[in-house]
Amino acid sequence: MQSGSNQAKYYKLMEHIKEEILMGRIKPGDQIPSENILSKEHSLSRHTVRKAISMLVNDGLLYTEHGKGTFCLGRQNRRNDSKNIGVITTYISEYIFPRVIQGIDGVLSGSGYSIMLKNTNNNTSNEANCLQDLLGKDIEGLIIEPTKSALFSDNLKFYEAFDKHRIPYVFIHGYNTQLEGKSHVILDDVGGMVSIIEYLAKLGHKNIIGVFKADDIQGINRHKGFARGLTKAGLSYNPDNIIWFHTEDKEVKPYTFIRQIIEEKKEIDAIVCYNDEIAFRTYELLVKLGIKVPQNVSITGFDDSYFSENCPVKITTVNHPKEVLGQEAASILLEMLKDDNYQNNPIQKVIEPKLVIKDSCIQR
Repeated sequence: MQSGSNQAKYYKLMEHIKEEILMGRIKPGDQIPSENILSKEHSLSRHTVRKAISMLVNDGLLYTEHGKGTFCLGRQNRRNDSKNIGVITTYISEYIFPRVIQGIDGVLSGSGYSIMLKNTNNNTSNEANCLQDLLGKDIEGLIIEPTKSALFSDNLKFYEAFDKHRIPYVFIHGYNTQLEGKSHVILDDVGGMVSIIEYLAKLGHKNIIGVFKADDIQGINRHKGFARGLTKAGLSYNPDNIIWFHTEDKEVKPYTFIRQIIEEKKEIDAIVCYNDEIAFRTYELLVKLGIKVPQNVSITGFDDSYFSENCPVKITTVNHPKEVLGQEAASILLEMLKDDNYQNNPIQKVIEPKLVIKDSCIQR
């Protein structure tokens, strides 16, 4: 019976070789080093090396030719026949994603595909694990909402590996800033926010606070629309009127700063929020502080979710065609699967949102 330390040694070597294959550094048909070389390089016994190689052969990653050596097994044909598509979202239970997934599944299942669903909880380490796991699966393509898309990502190596294995992928909702040229389907977040600011300006609002998420491309673009809308309306942009938050502090930071602004009696007549959830919670805070919505302060959201509809004062927002985004992403991926030159023919679609006027804003 093997000791735990010996087991850990062969498992560690197996994982090392597996990663080299999954990341595309060992390509189909490449011969891996001999048992003798691997033994010397990793200070392991040949028995330990043989055990690691045997496991990779059983997993279908390597094959051995008697008298010639051990080689990386090509998996492209298996992938092409799998009818599996990976889908990675930042969340599953959040208010947008179930309907997005429904849209994706409706199109893919109609073409005979099944989805492998994973979520990252908007954590980059989780995203790395999801990407690495799907690289080891027989999937034909990937639809992914990138995690913290506005920040530099160490996970680019996994996307490069998907490219090396010729597994097409489509970004949805956003895209990593370093991969802007890849296929994607997104909402026009800039245009959506411009429509909100123009609407508020027509109602006579002049002192507008903005609350935006700093670590995804949607937040960056909605802030860009905020600034552009002010310019179009002839209003000045004041950086002191912007509240930035990150994923990790979204439960506290926006409301701490809004409370501070109210307690300092700063002159404001509207609060524009990154999404409906932030707007809903802002409404709850203002009520606790004795501020009436919209009589004292108007509020807007973004996404036209159940938070907007179920707030005691229904929140003016921008629609988010959730199922349509999912359907478009799936349709783009199906087109890429038919195109042998898809890497040079990215498909990018921007969906135009519409302002949805409800009860949370009034004429000033």
